[in-house]
Amino acid sequence: MALITYLVEDNQTILDNLIETLEEIASVRVVGHAATESEARRWLSLHEGRWQLAVVDMFLREGSGLGVLTGCRQREPHQKVVVLTNFATADIRQRSMTLGADAVFDKSNELDEFFAYCIAETARTVPLPEA
Repeated sequence: MALITYLVEDNQTILDNLIETLEEIASVRVVGHAATESEARRWLSLHEGRWQLAVVDMFLREGSGLGVLTGCRQREPHQKVVVLTNFATADIRQRSMTLGADAVFDKSNELDEFFAYCIAETARTVPLPEA
């Protein structure tokens, strides 16, 4: 069973690599992506309940990952939101968790942990009901 995933990342190279790697090692199905906060919030609200994992970068072309997290606060219990950023400082980690992130990973030195998290989420995933 593939994990229905949405990516919020403004760097095209990172986005392409994430999609390829996640689909290969974690049985993830990326159903969309955004480079801005407003784009991400719009998609996530329009597809409410129909995604299982959102991966959010902090610094976006417009807005921030903190705004995306705020928009995900009312999600269903089966929906997970993780932050994947180059700026996983103690403050960003704390603020992200306060806003409801399920986990925070640093792109520069916690990719193995991030991929392990995605693999574990895929393993525990229950299929979504048909919309």
